[in-house]
Amino acid sequence: MKVIYSEKQNLHRVKYEFLSGEATPCFEKPERADMVLNAINANQGYEVIAPNEYGLEPMHWVHTEDYVTFLQNAWNEWEATYGPERDASPYCFVPARHLRNRVPKDIEGKLGYYSFDMTAAITKTSFEAIASAVDCALTGVDVLIDGDRAAFALCRPPGHHAAPDLMGGYCYINNAAIAAEGLRRKGHDKVAILDIDYHHGNGTQTIFYDRDDVLFVSIHGDPDYDYPHYLGFDDETGEGKGEGFNLNLPLPQGKTDWSLYRPALETALEKIRSFGADSLVISLGMDTYENDPISHFKLKLEDYLQIGTLIGGLGLPTLFVFEGGYAVDDLGHNTVAVLNGFKQAN
Repeated sequence: MKVIYSEKQNLHRVKYEFLSGEATPCFEKPERADMVLNAINANQGYEVIAPNEYGLEPMHWVHTEDYVTFLQNAWNEWEATYGPERDASPYCFVPARHLRNRVPKDIEGKLGYYSFDMTAAITKTSFEAIASAVDCALTGVDVLIDGDRAAFALCRPPGHHAAPDLMGGYCYINNAAIAAEGLRRKGHDKVAILDIDYHHGNGTQTIFYDRDDVLFVSIHGDPDYDYPHYLGFDDETGEGKGEGFNLNLPLPQGKTDWSLYRPALETALEKIRSFGADSLVISLGMDTYENDPISHFKLKLEDYLQIGTLIGGLGLPTLFVFEGGYAVDDLGHNTVAVLNGFKQAN
């Protein structure tokens, strides 16, 4: 299996996030990808390759032009006003969308306009890393188009919380959504996205909510109690042409082990089968692990092997796109377990 990775992704390193009212060293850090890469290199059957470069245009497939321009320019505007010592981070936010009329000219106003929380700060070299993560995802698409059964895009920063014009949850550009759109544009009529991150992929859902050519299925913590709180409920099934093409499977906080998770995964896989997908994108979040510091499921290492095996049973060309997972010491082993399980099924 080809693994697509770029060291440019290490250029994104945020000092702090705000969690439960406290400035906390950011859980989303370069060491996450390092640990996964170490585990990949310690296992046979994987080939690590560098991504191709695709430019900015694919970002515009799923994000607004003004938002992408903001991400490109945010650091320079911040530095010109506040200097280079602190990361660019919002402090004020837009209320409900229907009250939003115009983009502020001040960088603090822009940061709040394009953010939904305080976990997605921007540094001097963030955009280079963000663009490289997109390149990894799109290179994975090309690997599938060229005939490989599967690929793993080791993307960082993650992307599934990024909506068309919003960053948050450590996410800026939606790598999995761009990959799905890339598969559509290269001839795959029906693409399924399965998001198995602990946190609901609110950005991916929003991007495809009114479409019937991309199915979005997510297994995640109950948003009544878990981030991102405002999307991810089981009555969100799509709208317009997209009605019936969005499936949320929220599971209870603190109680979900393999005995509860497996039936939800089997429901998700059956939905994908009935959709008749040509290919599959997995938002591979590994924060469902029992020792994850910011999540509340109870999955174990051996469960990830079974997750990969069950996904592999679909028999679909599959692109794994890396998302969350913050138990850094175990992150690589858990990630490789999913990939190994998938390979054993094929």
